[in-house]
Amino acid sequence: MSLGHAAPLLRPIDTIRADLRDNTATALRLLPAGAVLEGGITAREDVPPGHKLALRDIRRGEPVLKAGIPIGVAAFDIPAGARVHAALLGRAMPVAHPLAGSARAVAPASFQGFVREDGRVGTRNFLGVVIASNCGATAARQAADWFDEERLAEFPNVDGVIPLIHAMGCGMEMTGEPMDLLRRTLSGVIRNPNMAGAVIVALGCERNNLKVFLEKEGLQVGDRLQTVTLQEVGGTRAAVEAAKAGVAAMLPAANAARRTTVPVSRLVLGLQTGAADGLCGLSANPALGVAVDMLVAGGGTAILSETPDMLLSGGAFAGRAASPEIAAALRERLDWWQAYGSGRETRLDGGLDRGGERGGFASGLERALDGLGKAGSTPIAAVHRYAERVSGPGLVFMDSPDHDPVSVTGQAAAGATLIAMTTGLGSDFGSLPAPTLKIASNSETFRRMADAIDVDAGPVLDGAETVEAAGERIFAAILRHASGERTKGEIEGMGESGFAPWPIGVCS
Repeated sequence: MSLGHAAPLLRPIDTIRADLRDNTATALRLLPAGAVLEGGITAREDVPPGHKLALRDIRRGEPVLKAGIPIGVAAFDIPAGARVHAALLGRAMPVAHPLAGSARAVAPASFQGFVREDGRVGTRNFLGVVIASNCGATAARQAADWFDEERLAEFPNVDGVIPLIHAMGCGMEMTGEPMDLLRRTLSGVIRNPNMAGAVIVALGCERNNLKVFLEKEGLQVGDRLQTVTLQEVGGTRAAVEAAKAGVAAMLPAANAARRTTVPVSRLVLGLQTGAADGLCGLSANPALGVAVDMLVAGGGTAILSETPDMLLSGGAFAGRAASPEIAAALRERLDWWQAYGSGRETRLDGGLDRGGERGGFASGLERALDGLGKAGSTPIAAVHRYAERVSGPGLVFMDSPDHDPVSVTGQAAAGATLIAMTTGLGSDFGSLPAPTLKIASNSETFRRMADAIDVDAGPVLDGAETVEAAGERIFAAILRHASGERTKGEIEGMGESGFAPWPIGVCS
């Protein structure tokens, strides 16, 4: 296996060098000051796991290379054995993404899913209690929580009744992009194939007026969609009872749904990275990229988001656009983000937050390029705004911030029925109605957070497994969880707090 070059991977016992052109190596475990590495390089200071050290003297102005790609330019002379970190680097001009290429051919694959009336396929069978605004949160949560495991025992084909609670819908602009975006998100999640039905709870006087919301989004009240308005029914207690009655009426029909064998072409997978470290780009991300190529080769759809990574890559990843029209649509989104982030202290300035520094990244560019590795090697087939319904098949891009709850919520509204998230430092994120499958970059994090993370990509770093083999293992896990096997996040009840529409607008 090689990353970004045909040369074989060099794997000394304590470090990993991904490409023969690299002038850095990444520590797999703590390298104490004075440790002598293969080749006679001596660590000049402690180098934590995921961090890099210089394999030779790097002169000021020289590109710093990881996986054959410039992740920055040396702002000072960096001696061999020194830890390479953000304070030593300037910006580098990004190059074409190293994983660009053609998708591999795979044998036909399938999973067990719920086929809905519109032909789309769900991986779960939920009923939801959704709020039009924050004002309905208490009633919605109490109504959903009433349907516990014991009360749902006679409905074994229903995976749960979930509250979809957020902090928006009131005290905001009544028209324009922020309200349009909120309504698109809520209606998209209600229509997600993982949802068998929903009850919408409103206060009655919120800015996201219930009647206007339904009209604007083309939602029809009926057997699978009910509404409850607190000011009309008489307050919270009455609203809870009305919402419970609405859910109870939907349970028999939801329980009549059955999993059937469907081709992998019916799967829509959202791609995410959370709490990354410097090892993600050497194991979890490229391995997930292999799985994404397998999904796309089978006719499935993968959604790439986290637009700041795309912008920080300098637009190099945009070279994978399948047509000039798609490239132009992507450029429009990147230009919007450039203006949106101008003058603000965000990831868009290329800096690193404390988590990025602790994870071992030497630059925002390195973190961005590592994150894009999870998208595999196929062209970008379409570009969508946040929470717009995706049109697969293939690798598609949906605009979103690099904030896990907001990004995943948008992907679920766009139609994702399962999320795959890579992590290095460890994440306890979960999501509903599309559950999150988490993949650790290293075995230490996987062991330490075994109740939160589903797949260990650490054997790639240890030389026990190739990236290709790890990708095949991840693909198999995706199919299992798409077929109903609960993720660690589902088992631990992590998903309810992961629902967060993008708060893009002005509060009033």
